[in-house]
Amino acid sequence: MKAIADTGFVVAFLHSDDRFHGWALDTASRLDAPMLTCEAVLAEAAFHLRSAEVVLQLTEAGMLRVAFDMQPHLASLRSLAERFANRAPDLADLCLIRMSELFPRHTVVTTDEADFRVYRRNKRDAIPLLCPPRR
Repeated sequence: MKAIADTGFVVAFLHSDDRFHGWALDTASRLDAPMLTCEAVLAEAAFHLRSAEVVLQLTEAGMLRVAFDMQPHLASLRSLAERFANRAPDLADLCLIRMSELFPRHTVVTTDEADFRVYRRNKRDAIPLLCPPRR
């Protein structure tokens, strides 16, 4: 399965104490590499893990690939920020929504089901998601 990786997934994959670590390991084994992502996700993951090195290692190893340049998409990102202002999306979420529009056959892998079930690509389409099972 082709995928777009969100911050929560990257953090869970790398942090053995994360409550979704087992899910992330199992999920990663079933996904096609590389998973696409954006620099905002990598920055958030490095912040949460307190280590840029481990995040860079995933990229160097070919598990993740940065596949988004914000510059040509600034107007779209701003429009998404306005549309979903009530949810206060962070930059990484906005980039992933846009990436889902650009890569429609990719599934967003996230632990943030609550927000991504609300976000829409192309103004009305649900974003295909892969999330941890609900408890």
